[in-house]
Amino acid sequence: MKAMIFAAGLGTRLYPFTTDRPKALVDVAGKAMLQRVIEKMGESGYNELIINVHHYGEQIIKFLNINNNFGLSVTISDERDELLDTGGGILKASKWLEGNDPFLVYNVDVFSNIDLNLFRIYHQQMGGLATLAVRDRKTARYLLFDESMQLSGWRNIKTGDAISSRLCKEYNPFAFSGIQLINPAIFPLITETGKFSLIPLYLRLAKEHKIVGFNDHSTLWMDLGKPDQIIEAENYLNLK
Repeated sequence: MKAMIFAAGLGTRLYPFTTDRPKALVDVAGKAMLQRVIEKMGESGYNELIINVHHYGEQIIKFLNINNNFGLSVTISDERDELLDTGGGILKASKWLEGNDPFLVYNVDVFSNIDLNLFRIYHQQMGGLATLAVRDRKTARYLLFDESMQLSGWRNIKTGDAISSRLCKEYNPFAFSGIQLINPAIFPLITETGKFSLIPLYLRLAKEHKIVGFNDHSTLWMDLGKPDQIIEAENYLNLK
């Protein structure tokens, strides 16, 4: 099974940890973020990985080579010339992601015990073009879903900005978790080029296609984007 790990971010919120290394190689209780995600992929049966790189990309390539790709097949999608954001990232990697089976996309700074097998079963049962793992947590920007968990809109509660994709009686707000399953059938539907985000793409496609949410109730989810969040994750791991 195929999975893509987004590891190309600049990691500006993690300064000073990212002064001399990419976010993906920031240590969390003795292991780099990237290693933790790769190990989770392997444990869940994902053996063909595509990893995009940009900031200190050569360090990630060297890290993978030294560790023999942790026993998995790894392809590098090189974005060192231009950081392409999430949508542009999967589009650049499309030649490796094409096929008949859905592929997993996982942000390298997500620390979670989500059951990826259960997530995949849900995606297959729902039959959506993409399935986004979401949680009922506080954030500034919410994805809005209808009663059947189809993506219907987006709202920024700080600015008041909103986008509606589908009309429904009641919108249920959830926060995106940085984990998603995507069917390769999405590629012919992408008209965007260059650098672009997946969320606006999903909101556009949701008008005519099924984009669904998976309400993740797993006991652990952390965004390791800031130094204090690294410390929180290390405290959690040290208590296990």
